[in-house]
Amino acid sequence: MIKLKGIEKYFRNGLHKSFVLKNISLDIEQGEFVTIMGPSGAGKSTLLNILGLLEQPSGGEYTFFDEPVHKFKERKRNDFNKHYMGFIFQAYHLIEELTVYENIETPLLYRDVKRKERQSMVADVLDRFNMVAKKDLFPHQLSGGQQQLVGVARAIIAKPKLLLADEPTGNLHTSQGEIIMDLFKKLHGEGVTIIQVTHSEKNAQYGTRIIDLLDGWVEKDRRLEVENEVG
Repeated sequence: MIKLKGIEKYFRNGLHKSFVLKNISLDIEQGEFVTIMGPSGAGKSTLLNILGLLEQPSGGEYTFFDEPVHKFKERKRNDFNKHYMGFIFQAYHLIEELTVYENIETPLLYRDVKRKERQSMVADVLDRFNMVAKKDLFPHQLSGGQQQLVGVARAIIAKPKLLLADEPTGNLHTSQGEIIMDLFKKLHGEGVTIIQVTHSEKNAQYGTRIIDLLDGWVEKDRRLEVENEVG
């Protein structure tokens, strides 16, 4: 599904290059649940942003379903992102002026889904996440855990091929975080490919593989026991 070959990310300061990522080469299969870990400054979020086409690498090759996305122009990259990827952020990134219903509906508007189909899809997701009673509320009227549930619902409504999560439980209480991670495990069991960035070893155990970054390099790439998978 994903092939990274020699991916680099650096910033120039005169003749000097400051590297954030160095020579990252990875293969990620469809259906994996991958966790990216490492200390602050290791390059975790940068790697996730490159995988999600929010940033371009400075060098190397990125192939997604045999498409050389590292060669895409900005417009094609944005279209690819909207059609194939769903994002969940630590800070929720909900649109404050929109209701829960409207926030969840937003990705479908980008994909030109017809109104009746949108209504049906949003109704299904609201029901699944037990949020029907909250559909007309605005983000500031929700708890942090509820806001993150809306963020997850928005990310998955268009059935993305790849779900990317950057510290998805970082702002949540332990019990709220467990709800989000249990939901990820369920989605993975349904065949969704997930890549998450986290500092939590406990959250990493929900997945099937851990990639440890250190100073922009892949320090370790370890696979977890089969019993962690949902089948």
